[in-house]
Amino acid sequence: MFFIVALTILWSMHGYVAFKLLNPYNLPLSKSIYIYGIVFLFSMLPILPILLRMAGNESKILDKISLIGYTSLGFFTLSFVLFMAKDFFNQLLIFSEKFIGIIHPVDDSKREFIKKSISIGIFSIAGSASLYGYKQARNGPQIIYQDIYLDKLPLQFDKYRIAQISDLHVGPTIKRPYVEGVLDKISHLNPDVVVVTGDLIDGSVSYLKKDMEPLVDMIAPNGTFFVTGNHEYYSGVDQWLDETNNLGFTNLLNSHQIIKKEDSGIAIAGVTDYRAHQIKSTHKTDPNKALLGLSESTLKIVLAHQPASIFKVHEAGADLQLSGHTHGGQFWPFTYPTKWANPYLEGLHNHHGTQIYVNRGTGYWGPPLRIGVPAEITLFQLRKK
Repeated sequence: MFFIVALTILWSMHGYVAFKLLNPYNLPLSKSIYIYGIVFLFSMLPILPILLRMAGNESKILDKISLIGYTSLGFFTLSFVLFMAKDFFNQLLIFSEKFIGIIHPVDDSKREFIKKSISIGIFSIAGSASLYGYKQARNGPQIIYQDIYLDKLPLQFDKYRIAQISDLHVGPTIKRPYVEGVLDKISHLNPDVVVVTGDLIDGSVSYLKKDMEPLVDMIAPNGTFFVTGNHEYYSGVDQWLDETNNLGFTNLLNSHQIIKKEDSGIAIAGVTDYRAHQIKSTHKTDPNKALLGLSESTLKIVLAHQPASIFKVHEAGADLQLSGHTHGGQFWPFTYPTKWANPYLEGLHNHHGTQIYVNRGTGYWGPPLRIGVPAEITLFQLRKK
């Protein structure tokens, strides 16, 4: 059902863009069919590799197809939005001409010239935005510095530093060089602890093992902690939990660990993905279990992939939730539907006394585009309030 809906959307969007580009030029039928055929092929490129990978086929050729398909998807998406906006404003102009009378009529020849000019302009804008977004995405994450003030923070932990990565999505288009770049940036931060809040990969352990190898050196004095995101469950969660364990991560599956300094400590807990139970019933997210046995006075930091976990995490008594999942919308205009679908989109928020920070993603998913929403590695400094 998902793929039927996805294909319907892709075909409609690609077909609409092709029609809007070709309509002003009155091309011969044979040329129009040829161009529509090419556009149809591009509409299949994002979805075909996913189907093949689900059937167990992973290869460098498929990765190349994915890169082309996802990049073209970004271009067609931006074009679709721009043409829709153009049509909306056209309707406003027609309304003005007919009912308000403030717009002077334009003769047919000028109208055709304007249509062609606008189509070329939209094509150019979408192309330029796609190139810019591609460069921004492939350049890797920037460092975001964030102080968080907490009442329960012991004085011994004042200025304690936590580095967070999330949604790295090592897979068809993010490979070892990108991972090495992320590791290099974290290594220069010298955090006390590193946390990984899910969606680390998109693919099998056997295929991505070498791309993930650099992360064995992602070491911090108080450890590296990992929680599952939804994409781990699409890629063989048990095998990936074994692999993250081999990389030296501590997997927090509705559990916690105490980090000690002298006679004080703080708890770092982790819950499984918000919808994990839909694929693996034994992995149902459970913040109460994750915080079981901790005193009320203990500072509780919960790693939860999806911001939607904040409601139960707050009820369980956590002081801070660190999340990802949203990618901050990744590129406009997807910032809007992403914001509607999640309680928090990006950055730091206060949820009835429980603070939540949403990382915009250290990598990207799907189209290699970042427009107005840069990828990030977050370095938190905990401060005594």
